[in-house]
Amino acid sequence: MIAVLFDFSGTLFRIESAESWLRGGLAEAGIALPESEVVTAARALEAAGALPGGAAPVRVPEDMTEAWRTRDQSAELHRAAYTGLSRQVPLPDPALHDRLYDRHMSPAAWRPYPDAGKVLRALRERGIGIGVVSNIGWDLRPVFREHGLDPYIDAYVLSYEHGVQKPDTRLFAAACAHLGADPRGTLMVGDDRRADGGAAALGCAVHFVDHLPVTERPDGLLPVLDLVDRGGNARKVGGTTGQ
Repeated sequence: MIAVLFDFSGTLFRIESAESWLRGGLAEAGIALPESEVVTAARALEAAGALPGGAAPVRVPEDMTEAWRTRDQSAELHRAAYTGLSRQVPLPDPALHDRLYDRHMSPAAWRPYPDAGKVLRALRERGIGIGVVSNIGWDLRPVFREHGLDPYIDAYVLSYEHGVQKPDTRLFAAACAHLGADPRGTLMVGDDRRADGGAAALGCAVHFVDHLPVTERPDGLLPVLDLVDRGGNARKVGGTTGQ
């Protein structure tokens, strides 16, 4: 392997729960709600798919289908799509929808998976180039800096900065170009079989992990080291799709 590319959400990091997200937003706004209303609203926001990096919408409103499909192509589209989903849920202050969106971009809203640092450090020690390729509408670099993982990353290729989103091979090609890596010697690691699996069309090997809470996936990234040591001769490995 010359290089390893990683997805962000559900792969290296996981967003806080919808309930934690809402509680934080309410606290920032100085709004107090009865406990039952907080729990009910959090469940409704989760079902609506309003938390970026969280669960996908149970149902995308018909008038938002296109916005949802293209949400990762620009910062404006990303905000519009997620605040649009959030507004399907009544909240005590309309300004909360934008406040909650802003909150999800805070480094404090994200936690790295327990083995993320170990795997990135081991790859660096092996002289492997490391890139992050993410469908996203905002700059995630501060998240990596805050959690001490930025020193391991050689390139960030973010959909909103390129105007295209995975599975478009142009994102993976841009990452390989940044790293000076041949796609045929590159491994893509992600949680979404459709989006991250697009790297296979460029010739990359692909490995999937499960999009789970950090407490439920303590060592899901460790197989990446074995794949790299074996030359990455796999396009698989069990896992589920994620946001």
